Amino acid sequence: MSSTSPGYGITIRVEGPPSAQPVAEVTNAIVAAGASITALDVVESHLDRVVIDVTCDAIDADHAEAISAAISLRPDLTVRKVSDRTFLLHLGGKIEIQSKVPLKTRDDLSRAYTPGVARISQAIANDPSDARRLTIKRNTVAVVTDGSAVLGLGNIGPAAALPVMEGKAALFKRFADVDAWPVCLDTQDVEEIVRTVQIIAPVYGGINLEDISAPRCFEIEARLRDLLDIPVFHDDQHGTAIVVLAALKNALKFVKKDLASAKIVMSGAGAAGTAVANLLRTAGATSILAFDITGAVGDYQGTIHDAMAGADIFIGVSAPNVITEEDVKSMAAGSIVFALANPDPEIDPVIARKYAAVVATGRSDQPNQINNVLAFPGIFRGLLDGRITKITDAMLVAASDAISQCVSADQLNANFIIPSVFDPRVVADVAAAVRKFG
Repeated sequence: MSSTSPGYGITIRVEGPPSAQPVAEVTNAIVAAGASITALDVVESHLDRVVIDVTCDAIDADHAEAISAAISLRPDLTVRKVSDRTFLLHLGGKIEIQSKVPLKTRDDLSRAYTPGVARISQAIANDPSDARRLTIKRNTVAVVTDGSAVLGLGNIGPAAALPVMEGKAALFKRFADVDAWPVCLDTQDVEEIVRTVQIIAPVYGGINLEDISAPRCFEIEARLRDLLDIPVFHDDQHGTAIVVLAALKNALKFVKKDLASAKIVMSGAGAAGTAVANLLRTAGATSILAFDITGAVGDYQGTIHDAMAGADIFIGVSAPNVITEEDVKSMAAGSIVFALANPDPEIDPVIARKYAAVVATGRSDQPNQINNVLAFPGIFRGLLDGRITKITDAMLVAASDAISQCVSADQLNANFIIPSVFDPRVVADVAAAVRKFG
């Protein structure tokens, strides 16, 4: 991948004498290093020196360091400070708790806390169903992880998983006004995870399982669904599957092919891959050939490169550089490539677009981003509002239909098969589709 990303944005404070034209010098250095300048400000100007803050997007962390080094090599420029904009955004965390009620007087305290709150507790003790009406339970989701399969980083543990879970909670609030909270567990034992979630469940209206490695995630989800009277949703499985199916439906419309007759090759048979394959079958797919790190899943004897010849669809939820340019070239006419490994996909999308009619990735800096935020906020908004306790395949397909239908016929093209995550219709339509199952 060669494109820059705001995820690797940096702000560099540079000093130089006015006679050296430091603005032009720093601009030339950054452009020559292959970065994208997004802002430039002169923060100090004196007779002997000019101080500049220049903000740019890099390709990755190593590229960001190389940019700073390139500026330092200019004899008239001095790098005073480099700030990583992503780290700055995360300082102190990304979420907080705010009171919904005024707490300015003794009267306020008497009703929000003691003595008045005792009456509310007694009401719930007398009728436990009142907890949904009188507490945050009706709008609160636990985002539960053990840190064993975080993004593409692997088993990095609960503390390192917390920034991701905070981000998830922030997305819940931003897109669906759901109050979510990270629950990062310092155990990877199935029994301990199941029991822990079971005993904290009374506080929450739903459970969102996140970044738990396969195959343990399947057992954890199944057992919690049986034990709890609130919905349990594993986003890595079902959120991914919903959005992939939604995008694929529109991609197939664009290339005028049918899901039932399409030959599908998949790379990745973990949590996401298994869920994608299952939901595609539920929606009517009949020919899916899946591969994992050891080779084909099933009786097929060839390699993934053999399977790509004549395939209509490739879906990757695995690792970088799994397929080659020749593989995409060998696919059927009007082929579809979903290379979703993040941040580095199974094939460079620029290369894939040379042959495929439609290409999608998991990256926000590429068109057709397959992003779970299109699914999980609306899913939980519908589950909570409809007081729905169980999730079914039919519900997942309905949610997928709601997403795909947010792209109208006159909007559909090779670079727009899935709506924007900022399209306000998405959450509302997905929630409405889910509520019908209540």
